[in-house]
Amino acid sequence: MKLPYVTGELKGIGGRIKSNLEDFSVEEVGLYEPCGSGEHIYVNVTKRGVTTREVQERLVKLFGLKNSDVSAAGMKDKDAVATQTFSLRTGVSEEEVKEKVERELGVKVNFVKRHKNKLRIGHLLGNRFRIVVRGVCADALERVEEIRKVIEEKGIPNYYGEQRFGIEGGNVQKGIEFIKGSFKVKDRWLRRWYVSCYQSYLCNVYLAERMKRGLFDRILLGDVCKKYDTGGMFVVEEVEKEQKRYGDKEISFTVPVYGLKMRRAEDEALQFEEEIIEGSEVELKELERVGAGGTRRLGRLLVRDLKVEKCGDSELVFSFYLPKGGYATVVMREFVKC
Repeated sequence: MKLPYVTGELKGIGGRIKSNLEDFSVEEVGLYEPCGSGEHIYVNVTKRGVTTREVQERLVKLFGLKNSDVSAAGMKDKDAVATQTFSLRTGVSEEEVKEKVERELGVKVNFVKRHKNKLRIGHLLGNRFRIVVRGVCADALERVEEIRKVIEEKGIPNYYGEQRFGIEGGNVQKGIEFIKGSFKVKDRWLRRWYVSCYQSYLCNVYLAERMKRGLFDRILLGDVCKKYDTGGMFVVEEVEKEQKRYGDKEISFTVPVYGLKMRRAEDEALQFEEEIIEGSEVELKELERVGAGGTRRLGRLLVRDLKVEKCGDSELVFSFYLPKGGYATVVMREFVKC
């Protein structure tokens, strides 16, 4: 699927990201600090070249735990240097956990500390990124400044990154087949993963269509909006009033993650949402049948603390912060455009 750019009229800088693992670094910003006591041990590690899922599985095996005893707050790229926290429900001492994890998993352990509850998906504020782009054009810094101005003024559509969908969108196709009943999956985690990949694909379809219709900068009557500062959500009843708050970056419209528990929009926004799901390959009732919970996702992504430095004749280093759920590759595609 071709996703519209918010800076589509501006030329990109070209170049390549992820030429090697060290060119792409991500570090979680936790929702809270572990308190120092409790039945769960929080292990913060820096991993290279392995998925979050693979680390979880190795921790389960290493300490003889159940899958439900090991968790993380979010998924991190495989092709990156990624720092994140895992929680383990175990009576093993902090010292032994640190020693065994570093020795057996080949990752760097940054801290080990106990806490009262397990980590769950979403238990983080966001992520900090450092990304090297190699082989950029000669006037890359000038182009960066032009693109940056638009992004700072408008934000960017909060697309899911392509890495979520697998090679040539394979995860999306498997999601369709599983939901339709033509593809059987025994592993519970994989079932949920394929369904979520299709839900994510629909989010991108919604956002792309909103961009094409010139509705990214507009609030619709009945939109379910979200406050950036508190996370509170509400339905738009006065468009003019909320349009000003949108312009002031106090709120954003949200994107439907279709499923059983999704909060529905109203009026004009509801008509738009229904048009997207009715035009898809899967019906809402089929998503509900396979247990897709559904929710709302922030529609406009604001990039914080964006810095760009030149580190060679044809290399730039980008650093920035994104709230949870935001993809760095979605930010970088606006700059690189290739």
